Amino acid sequence: MKKSFAVAISLVLLAGAVFAGGSSDTKKAEAKSAAPVELEMYYYKQENQEGLKKLVEAYAAKTGVKISLLIVPNDADATMAARAAQGKLPDILQMQTYARVWEYAEKGYVVDLSSRPVMGKVLDSAKPAVTYNGKQYALPMDYAGIGIIYNQDIFNKYGLTAPTTKRELERVCATLKSNGIIPFAGLLAENWSVGHFITLVHTSLLVGEKNTPVDKFVAGMNAGTTSYGVVDTAKLFSALDFYRDNMAAKAAEWGWDQQVSAFVKGEAAMMVQGLWSYGAAIGADPNLNCGFVPYPVFDDAKLNKMYADIDSSFGVSAQSPKDKQDAALAFLEWLATPEAQKIWIEDYKLVPAFKDANVSSMQKPFQDLLASVAKNGAYPWAFSSYPTTAFEDACKNGAQQYMFKKIAADQVIKNVDTVWAAAVKK
Repeated sequence: MKKSFAVAISLVLLAGAVFAGGSSDTKKAEAKSAAPVELEMYYYKQENQEGLKKLVEAYAAKTGVKISLLIVPNDADATMAARAAQGKLPDILQMQTYARVWEYAEKGYVVDLSSRPVMGKVLDSAKPAVTYNGKQYALPMDYAGIGIIYNQDIFNKYGLTAPTTKRELERVCATLKSNGIIPFAGLLAENWSVGHFITLVHTSLLVGEKNTPVDKFVAGMNAGTTSYGVVDTAKLFSALDFYRDNMAAKAAEWGWDQQVSAFVKGEAAMMVQGLWSYGAAIGADPNLNCGFVPYPVFDDAKLNKMYADIDSSFGVSAQSPKDKQDAALAFLEWLATPEAQKIWIEDYKLVPAFKDANVSSMQKPFQDLLASVAKNGAYPWAFSSYPTTAFEDACKNGAQQYMFKKIAADQVIKNVDTVWAAAVKK
């Protein structure tokens, strides 16, 4: 605008006259410069898109700042890498925590948020998930758990209780199958869900059985001194076999929509999922009566803990111009307000990571998550600490191909080791 205005003034001086329309043009230019900044937000949580729309609409109504949404639900690496290479990353980036935040911070893609007021409102326990070299580069947004979401009414009908051990889960599945109910609403057409499952079981075996902290395991993998097969792989793949054998026959064709639909209709009694899927389920049927328990890998109930951690976060692109960075930072500050948290809890159906969050109105599965973690603790989302390609290309694809019976268990382990080693060398 400044350059255009300077050119206009030069033309006026050269002509030796002031055009009558000059003042009108200037007013139009000033009005344009005063218009609210428009932002672009990338996100991958397709299950929460309606809640996210309500968030940005509420913010637009309050501030006049329009935020357009770009969804890339699966394997967004290539899309974001291409945008970053062009210097055109979206202004606001939804990121998985740990490894993705570390990667973007190391590459200079995101703004340091450490000194922003909003970070003072974040739970201290949530900050490690977005910390790189002692600084926070994203705003932690939701504490999430992955476990078994179960239909309480179906369980009641057949006299079942929520399983707390591996043997109890086996009995529950046997009873359901004998009564024509699919135990698990499966999801195999997309690789992300079974990718979560294999890492859930792997982390349980790693931490619960081998007493190996995740950071020590990751350090060993990075140094090439250990293998993904350091756990009892017979138990690991036996869990995958059991899960597959208790899905619907058409699970290989089911994506997330079909999984949730089968659960909502009562065709299946359980989903191994994060509570984001419960939010989608009650969106379809608000009367669903559900509970949430850890997936029991062990016969010792004390070892079966929620797979729970900070899931997503929001960062601000360092590639955006200053005015857009400032507008994006203002949006992040607003996310901690009671107004935004209410939308996050009631419409987004997720537990916020803020100190003053009031989750008392949230449904039973969310209370089950918090009660379980308070009682027994949780296993961290180890996959968030893996190199991105190790999780995206090796764990997700490897688990999916194993479930399709296209590759053997030892090949899955070998692929993870190979991809991980290659990622570390880059």
